[in-house]
Amino acid sequence: MAESSNAANQMDIDETAIDEGLYSRQLYVLGHEAMKKMAASNVLIVGMSGLGVEIAKNIVLAGVKTVTIFDPAPVTVQDLSSQFFLRAGDIGKARAAATLPRLAELNAYVPVRDLGGKAGDEVTVALIKGFHVVVLCGVSYKKQLEINNWTHENGVHFIAAETRGLFGSAFNDFGPKFTCVDPTGEQPLSGMIVSVDKDKEGVVTCLDETRHGLEDGDYVTFSEVQGMTELNGCEPRKITVKGPYTFSIGDTSGLSDYKTGGIFSQVKMPKLLDFKPLTESLKSPEFFITDFAKFDRPAILHAGFQAISEFESLHNRSPRPRNDEDADEIVALAKQLDSDADEKVLKEMAYQATGDLSPMNAVLGGFVAQEVLKACSAKFHPTFQHMYFDSLESLPNNLPTEADVQPIGSRYDGQIAVFGKSFQDKIASHRQFLVGSGAIGCEMLKNWSLMGVGSGPDGIIHVTDLDTIEKSNLNRQFLFRAKDLGHFKAEVAAAAVAEMNPDLKGKILAKQEPVGPATENIYDEAFFAGIDGVTNALDNVKARLYMDQRCVFYRKPLLESGTLGTKGNTQVIIPNLTESYASSQDPPEKETPSCTIKNFPNAINHTIEWSRTQFDHLFVKPAQASNAYLSEPNYLESTLKYSGQQKEQVEQIVSFLVTNKPLTFEECIIWARLQFERDYNNDIRQLLFSLPKDAVTSTGQPFWSGPKRAPEPLVFNSSEPTHLEYVIAAANLHAFNYGLRGDNNPALFRKVVDSVIVPEFTPRSGVKVQINDSDPVPAAEGSTDDDPEDLTSKLPSPSSLAGYRLNPCEFEKDDDTNHHIDFITAASNLRAMNYNITPADKHTTKQIAGKIIPAIATTTSLVTGMVCLELYKIIDGKNKLEDYKNGFVNLALPFFGFSEPIAAAKSKYGETEWTLWDRFEFSNDPTLAEIQQFFEENHKLTITMVSQGVSMLWNPWIGKKKSDERLHMKFSALVEHVSKKPIPPHVNYLIVEVMVSDEDDEDVEVPFIVVRI
Repeated sequence: MAESSNAANQMDIDETAIDEGLYSRQLYVLGHEAMKKMAASNVLIVGMSGLGVEIAKNIVLAGVKTVTIFDPAPVTVQDLSSQFFLRAGDIGKARAAATLPRLAELNAYVPVRDLGGKAGDEVTVALIKGFHVVVLCGVSYKKQLEINNWTHENGVHFIAAETRGLFGSAFNDFGPKFTCVDPTGEQPLSGMIVSVDKDKEGVVTCLDETRHGLEDGDYVTFSEVQGMTELNGCEPRKITVKGPYTFSIGDTSGLSDYKTGGIFSQVKMPKLLDFKPLTESLKSPEFFITDFAKFDRPAILHAGFQAISEFESLHNRSPRPRNDEDADEIVALAKQLDSDADEKVLKEMAYQATGDLSPMNAVLGGFVAQEVLKACSAKFHPTFQHMYFDSLESLPNNLPTEADVQPIGSRYDGQIAVFGKSFQDKIASHRQFLVGSGAIGCEMLKNWSLMGVGSGPDGIIHVTDLDTIEKSNLNRQFLFRAKDLGHFKAEVAAAAVAEMNPDLKGKILAKQEPVGPATENIYDEAFFAGIDGVTNALDNVKARLYMDQRCVFYRKPLLESGTLGTKGNTQVIIPNLTESYASSQDPPEKETPSCTIKNFPNAINHTIEWSRTQFDHLFVKPAQASNAYLSEPNYLESTLKYSGQQKEQVEQIVSFLVTNKPLTFEECIIWARLQFERDYNNDIRQLLFSLPKDAVTSTGQPFWSGPKRAPEPLVFNSSEPTHLEYVIAAANLHAFNYGLRGDNNPALFRKVVDSVIVPEFTPRSGVKVQINDSDPVPAAEGSTDDDPEDLTSKLPSPSSLAGYRLNPCEFEKDDDTNHHIDFITAASNLRAMNYNITPADKHTTKQIAGKIIPAIATTTSLVTGMVCLELYKIIDGKNKLEDYKNGFVNLALPFFGFSEPIAAAKSKYGETEWTLWDRFEFSNDPTLAEIQQFFEENHKLTITMVSQGVSMLWNPWIGKKKSDERLHMKFSALVEHVSKKPIPPHVNYLIVEVMVSDEDDEDVEVPFIVVRI
């Protein structure tokens, strides 16, 4: 049995690989427990076709214990259609053996083995013993039944999958008693309660600030309840939702009287699933619906896939592409299984049976790989039990003939079998711009390479990404290897896919310039004229909105997608047809009030947000301000003049450059110890002095109730781990600011902190506390009474410190040696202790503080496959809304949702309808008077205001002389005159906004104006 070279020294994936950051994004999807279970699982994949290698790639990246592959069939040229680890030089070799070395490169912690065998060998029961999960790809139903009979009886999880052209199938059998420990993967809900009824139904009422979010059948337990204390830590109670703020928990009549307070916490309950073996499931199948617009499709495909398998068993060959004789026989075989099956769909299945499409393999491969991970980890709900998927609508409007789909000995034969040679030529001539080459970008380029996008004489692919490759990228961005760390993503990705498909050599151009207003001289009109469409592979909304704006202006199709853990979405934007990306957006995330963060936290995310701000306040901004004072002439004068917090800034500079400037690391430890005292003892004592625990509101209600939790000061104890962790991290960061060498020796820290003399603190009267965000912000606590200008006299002159600079701590979440996340975790947890909030581990803190987006390769694979299925339609030039599909998936549940794109909204002036895709165009740099005349004569509209960018160019109130002057200037001269800036040389048009009124003097909305200069 052949084995990858990295198998010799397999490490504990849970510890070493995680510590090195390889699984940093995936951990937030799966969690440590699921990762540990996966790290103990051995997986066998039979069939190294495009589908098999897509599944293998995703689970190797995910980090199972071992992956074993089996496929002794010889590589053919058609395999290059979708098997991205094969090269032309591999033709004739065994598929698994040729795949092994490149698959093994993906993850040094996952040994990859090949079971060997010779051409013609099939998988047997003897070969599958010793594996936790067995995946069969493209195997006959006869062989599936044989293998599944054994796996079902012997507790081995079984998955079978195949794709045929634009059709895909997957089947799960995880045995008669499979326990799913977390069906959704969502964070358990929790919330504050204000009452619990003492009766047979026991209705719980939540604080009316936030909805509880629970569903019927969920389970909850309680903590911090006063009065009805039997609920605290009780066995999980099943709930019935009564309203957005109420739910019942059953009989509470025998419990004590409820007094006040309490927190409910959702409890995830395991779910026991009973899978039927394939032999039973074929006869009485349970379907997972992937598209509710095709509700009857699964039953048709269920019969069709079996009929094709039966045909191949009878004839020892696959049906010929678009051959009616073979198709009729398959329809007859399918009708024996389901007499109502749609003949048109069955015929199309037969026509495409030899088809092998990279996008379909990406969709099925991502989906099935996630099912493998579910089998290994028991995390997320597995598919129950048959999944069928098709994208028949991706076929071209002009269907290929039988002659057009015949194999030509090309690497694209698998695609030609579905779309035909003529359409393949259109794919090769396509010109696409990919914005971003991270996780989605890598997958997109892989698919395009296999499809042959841009590979012809007239084709091209542009890809841009300014980022370089980091360690954490290797877990999802599969085109990158350890040797590529530090290199530009776009360059490495372009080279990788050109090596995958030599037809792309010289046809894929990598750039590092980001898209944006600053690079419009690069991505100019000529650039957009040279492309047929844009695909976004971005990770931020701002860049997405910009590219959306550019595509609307240049009328280019845009393919948009994104992922969040197991969730993914796709959107198609088609000129003159659909709305744009900007037309509908998610509502902004609800922000936590600043007064809650500062004084009244009640959840761990509040304390993490506070500690992230403290990091900047202590280790970033003072060092930056000090450097600005030392290097910028007149910095203090401008600070005193313009800053609303000038006193605080000057105090910081005095503190950092004079009063608290350390000369030794021991002084940094002392500073950190005193900082602990200020933040976790003195400030809390001051707050309780201003707002005592028995304080009441103006209505006589206790102030410290509901979401406001009364805090307790912390007394420093060097033996308490979190206390010491705070001082270690804070002292090291303070030392870094001054270029002093740090230390991590706990003994040194204990010795120093235990000898620190802490000044006595006495709370001050009259200190105001901001209770609501609408209240005025009180002056900073701890400020001196000195006048800001008096403080400046304490500062050394910049010339006396010539060349001296501090080191601001630039926040970096992924370096575990820099103390950044250590400080934020300790600071947050200390504050949580103040307010009796359950602390969070470093892993959770890092995600929230670093705003890390959870990600996993399976979702990325599936989403890019869906995007490429839409790209086929764009290349074909489809122009009806119903031709396209926007998609949403959640692999955890699992769930697929598809919808037609929303049509571009129509506006109207007079009898003229228009959408966001319309505009008025004027050439030859006209005058404003000429534009006015055009609107009056052609549309009976009067211009009342004209603006360009941030410049107001004209309105009726600017005065007759100025108005006449501006009306008769060339437009380019008018813009330069008003803005007082020259138009850049690369700009050859201006986008202009106008306000107009109709003959009834009513304001009407019209499209924007493009003025050619």
